[in-house]
Amino acid sequence: MQTIFRGKHFITLTEWTKEEIETLLECSYELKRAFAVDRPTIYLPNKTVFLMFFEQSTRTRNSMEAGITQLGGHAHFLDTSNMQIAHGEVAKDTAVILSRMGHAIACRNCFWKVGNAYLREMAKYSTVPIINMQDDLYHPLQAIADLMTIQEKKGRDLRNLKVSIIWAYATTHKKPISVPVSQVLLFPRWGIDVTLAYPEGYDLPDWVIEKAKKYAEENGGSLKITHDQEEAYKDADVVFPKNWGNWVTNEDTAVIDSLLEANKHWKCTEKMMSLTAKDSLYMHALPADRVNEVEDSVIDGPHSVIYDEAENRLHTAKAVMALTMGGR
Repeated sequence: MQTIFRGKHFITLTEWTKEEIETLLECSYELKRAFAVDRPTIYLPNKTVFLMFFEQSTRTRNSMEAGITQLGGHAHFLDTSNMQIAHGEVAKDTAVILSRMGHAIACRNCFWKVGNAYLREMAKYSTVPIINMQDDLYHPLQAIADLMTIQEKKGRDLRNLKVSIIWAYATTHKKPISVPVSQVLLFPRWGIDVTLAYPEGYDLPDWVIEKAKKYAEENGGSLKITHDQEEAYKDADVVFPKNWGNWVTNEDTAVIDSLLEANKHWKCTEKMMSLTAKDSLYMHALPADRVNEVEDSVIDGPHSVIYDEAENRLHTAKAVMALTMGGR
């Protein structure tokens, strides 16, 4: 177990060792147990975290705000459209100033080819940890909560568990690729057999696939890519049917295009779930496009663990803050 985390950035889980992630998970479990019995966890008294949002948020904002409060600290919600960023202030200046006023800076910036670079620019100049609340490439807070939820439901030893990350049709907005990227880079490190399924044209970056395969080889897992959704559902222990945009092959910001409309049949239905393992889990980062991505009878049905998954966003966020803002 690692104990030295203070000041460590949380931009992507690929920059955390397995031992560090295991410590993060153990801390999350302990904080969840304390929450269940209403035991105070005042680990960050009087500490301040700035929450910078370039986009809307429900689970991320509230897990961070509630989390820091339960740890004894305080969150400042910052809508970047009302900051001097809107007038052109650069990441360096924002990072230097905010890091002199508080103890961590968390940021969500999902603009394609901008978000991750912006967080890394802040990290270069910040004297406090930068916490990634989602960018164009990574969503580590979601991925660690997903892994925690799978462990709770399937046990700590996840070797050869079949987990399928499946593209699904949605029209709400052109979503980032950060959730599937973070999942496909994290799960193979725990020996999971990952199937990535999507219609042609919704590829993830080549470097992501190469790195995920390397993790699989090193840890006894596997990564398979298919363009057949039924193959991905068949005998799966866990399924993540979720939309993401075709940013890699088409940088146009239009939500609906001919490729999207050609794949309306990529939907999580009871028929698809019937192909999965008997005790399979349906998971989703939320919000789900209930009209298009998934049938209500599935997301509200016996396989669904979406609310447990969402609650775990609180406990993992608290663990990230407790370790990086406190600790040694």
